[in-house]
Amino acid sequence: MADLIVFGEDWGGLPSSTQHLISHLMKKHRVIWVNSIGMRSPRPSLRDFKRLFLKALAMFKGSSKTKRHASEQVSPVIINPKVLPFYGSSLIRRFNKRLLLKDINKAIEQQGFEDIVLWVSLPTAVDMVGSLNEQVSIYYCGDDFDALDGVDHAMIKPLEQTLSEKVDLILVVSKTLARKFNNPNTIIFPHGVDYPLFSTPASRPDDLPTNGPIAGFYGSISAWVDTELLVQSAIALPSWQFVFIGDVKTDVSSLQVLPNVHFLGSKPHDQLPSYVQHWNVAMLPFRHNRQIEACNPLKLREYLASGTPVASTPFPAVREYDNIVAIQSPKESFSRVILRADKQREEKAVRQETVSKESWQHRAVQLEALIDHLSGKKNTHH
Repeated sequence: MADLIVFGEDWGGLPSSTQHLISHLMKKHRVIWVNSIGMRSPRPSLRDFKRLFLKALAMFKGSSKTKRHASEQVSPVIINPKVLPFYGSSLIRRFNKRLLLKDINKAIEQQGFEDIVLWVSLPTAVDMVGSLNEQVSIYYCGDDFDALDGVDHAMIKPLEQTLSEKVDLILVVSKTLARKFNNPNTIIFPHGVDYPLFSTPASRPDDLPTNGPIAGFYGSISAWVDTELLVQSAIALPSWQFVFIGDVKTDVSSLQVLPNVHFLGSKPHDQLPSYVQHWNVAMLPFRHNRQIEACNPLKLREYLASGTPVASTPFPAVREYDNIVAIQSPKESFSRVILRADKQREEKAVRQETVSKESWQHRAVQLEALIDHLSGKKNTHH
């Protein structure tokens, strides 16, 4: 049975696709999880200094040693990497690699890891491929890092290129991402959904408005959310209440002044079903840009699993569901898309049935088969 070493974001934050998948694999496999090693060098900003401080604290407290989370569920061994966040320098990268290998090899020895599968979600971990005596290496590409906000593109692009050439398998979440790589072992592996969580009826939260139908959105309220389109929609539908859940990372002042717009702040992931299930329409109001062209948002399947009608701007990943999602057509106002979606409320069972076979559990079974196949191939070559 393979043991996994995973380079991902910080464990325990908002669950990413990597965390969903690895959480299921942990039922059968032991896991060492290396917390995020960043995607850009820090800038002289308060936010970056705060993040650096917290990272340094994690490194040099007891948590720099591997530890298990004190929860009843199976948890990975967590490593807080001791690295300098300057990946443009080959000298610093060599220094980082030596420090990281020391911590990881210590954990491998303590846990008695043997048949290692290396899972990399971040291109900054490229130097670890081939350094851990792993049987199989996988690059899981969930985003177009060339177009992602908050990423040092000039630094990441060559690292990702090298990574794509070194690994045994690349898993991408969309066709657009698949076109980026020349590695013949590139497989489209779409996101899953926590179907039991989102489809199980949940009670209505107290902070939802009660005066009229609700069009809602949850997730990071960032530059890729089309605020102008939302302002037009909220003005065109004065009897509707527009609800936003998540951290605000872009200018939303034009929305905040409208009486039927409500920002409820961020909520824990397991509370999201109680919100989305009580909206009349769930929105995917994205701008047309390169990042959205390549994305395959987790919330699309979560919305569908909740049974709530969905109104969306057009992008490749949503077109796969064009029979059950109201997708904006050229020159159509988004307010009209919301009203079209609202008319689909009777088709709740169809929406849920469509994604019921796309659960993370189902994806993890597929992933398990892929890992077994790759490990078997590697063993026959030795």
